Amino acid sequence: MEASFEITLQMAIAVLAGISAQVLAAYFRIPSIVLLLLLGILFGSDGIGLLHPHLLGSGLEVIVALATAIILFEGGLNLDLRELGRVSVSLQLLVTLGTLITLLGGSMAAHWLGEFPWNIAFLYASIVVVTGPTVVGPLLKQINVDRQVATLLEGEGVLIDPVGAILAFVVLDTILNGDADPMNAIAGLLMRLCVGAAIGGAGGYVMSLIFKRANFLSFELKNLVVLAILWSLFTLSQMIRSESGVMTTVVAGAVFANSSVPEERLLRSFKGQLTILSVSVLFILLAADLSIASVFALGWGSLFTVLVLMFVVRPINILLCTWNSNLNWRQKLFLSWVAPRGIVAASIASFFAISLTQRGINGGDSIKALVFLTIIMTVVCQGLTAGWVAKWLQITSKDATGAVIVGCNPLSLLIARFFQEREENVIMIDTDPECLVQAEAQNLRVIASSALDAAVLEEAGLASIGTFLAMTSNGEVNFVLAQRAAEEFNPPRVLAVFPRDPQANISVNNKVNQAFIPDLAIKTWNEYLNDGRVKLGTTTLTESEFSNQSDRIQEKIRAGVLIPLLVEREERLQVMAANQEWEVGDRIIYVLYDPRPQLLKRLSGVTQSTPLSLEKLPEVEDLSLSQF
Repeated sequence: MEASFEITLQMAIAVLAGISAQVLAAYFRIPSIVLLLLLGILFGSDGIGLLHPHLLGSGLEVIVALATAIILFEGGLNLDLRELGRVSVSLQLLVTLGTLITLLGGSMAAHWLGEFPWNIAFLYASIVVVTGPTVVGPLLKQINVDRQVATLLEGEGVLIDPVGAILAFVVLDTILNGDADPMNAIAGLLMRLCVGAAIGGAGGYVMSLIFKRANFLSFELKNLVVLAILWSLFTLSQMIRSESGVMTTVVAGAVFANSSVPEERLLRSFKGQLTILSVSVLFILLAADLSIASVFALGWGSLFTVLVLMFVVRPINILLCTWNSNLNWRQKLFLSWVAPRGIVAASIASFFAISLTQRGINGGDSIKALVFLTIIMTVVCQGLTAGWVAKWLQITSKDATGAVIVGCNPLSLLIARFFQEREENVIMIDTDPECLVQAEAQNLRVIASSALDAAVLEEAGLASIGTFLAMTSNGEVNFVLAQRAAEEFNPPRVLAVFPRDPQANISVNNKVNQAFIPDLAIKTWNEYLNDGRVKLGTTTLTESEFSNQSDRIQEKIRAGVLIPLLVEREERLQVMAANQEWEVGDRIIYVLYDPRPQLLKRLSGVTQSTPLSLEKLPEVEDLSLSQF
């Protein structure tokens, strides 16, 4: 078999195994790195023997370097400086003091428990200083933890990666060159950080200018231009000062992300996909190259080393770095538990094993085995239990609240009032000046725009809003807007008013739900509201009457005299979806129309019909549907 085909086969198997692991992890809702490690080992020489990364030769180092640049750049893109400002002191301490604590604690544990010589013990500790943004990010998305804790973990994972990586290379350089002067080591660390920050800052600014001003380029081409510049910046930093490139990529991503770049979401999506591919391939290849025998050969001392790192060093780290913060003990305990190591630690360990072996220094394979043992234990133990721990500590965040509503009309204003009464943020988007004036009179935030592009939706804050609702008078426009919002911002709930007519070329997907009821005649109901020919009603579904209550509401919906607007469940208000499954205890809020106003008067206990006033939330009555 030709060498080129063997390399092609290795890469194809790595990509297939990596993406398969991602798919299975998404299906079973577990951290993807767990399955990536398992499949990598399974496909490697200690498993079924399909993958042999050594066949890639020096190409493996090239793949690791370029993929790591993408991963860290994507991490920098996710750094929100406003959020980081709220935990800036604790974050600064985690990246500085925390690095020192982990370095000293990890090296002492590796020396005294793992019986490694001091130089190898320090090298191991410098590698495991880093946590993993590619592990922490997906993990936090799954467990939906308190925002302050999530920001601290994400910021630590991204910022400590370049610091830890450069620190590890400084320690390696000290071991290889025999220079034990700590001042030289500190100077080398600071020099690499400064060179990387300077080049990354300038490069990130240039990227933002291209996105803002190069209007002759398509967004797809802009994304590729950014990728080309990123790899060029990384290579330039490496040429000027070895191992400064990791700092360059993070700073470039952070500068770009905080430059108010239009359509930045498209770049985030593109880089996010590249990151998933990079992480998948790297972990599969690096895990396939791992010798299980070398892990077992470490002995119990190395196992205790990792346990001390997890249960002694990390808690001390968090305790000292968050001493004067406003975090409570539950948040600190969770931070102490979650510190998984990821792809950066694995790639550095693999590279160091090769470097030490080539220089005739013993301990390279043992370091790699110990780092992978650390990755396996932290990812499996912490990754699989983080959700349970967060719930036990009661630090899971509440669902995103508020709503962005496209289409200003009486019905949408009524819905907005319900959210506003609960002190949730509501943004109305339309071009009708008269209706927007009414919305402003209700103290609602309004955006007058006819071009509903990503910039307008981002201005509305859709990234942090719980509900997107499109309810203009044009059903096709509503559906297209809802699709765009779902694809680019992925809010928790996306709803739209649109027809069910197959001739309208509209089909429902798993991202967009039909709002309220199928084929809602929104113009007609707005006329009813303007004329005061509706009443607001509410019904709480009880266990004893659940079936009868549901049947009565559905009967009125089919008769065209009732629209279920909102459902209150577990004290949370949601816009009603047409396919909503009702549960016992749900409080259904609806608007009711009756052509016989005298009957409506008698049942509601009023002497005259009063039009709905949108300046103040109308009274919601518990109407008895069985009498209609």
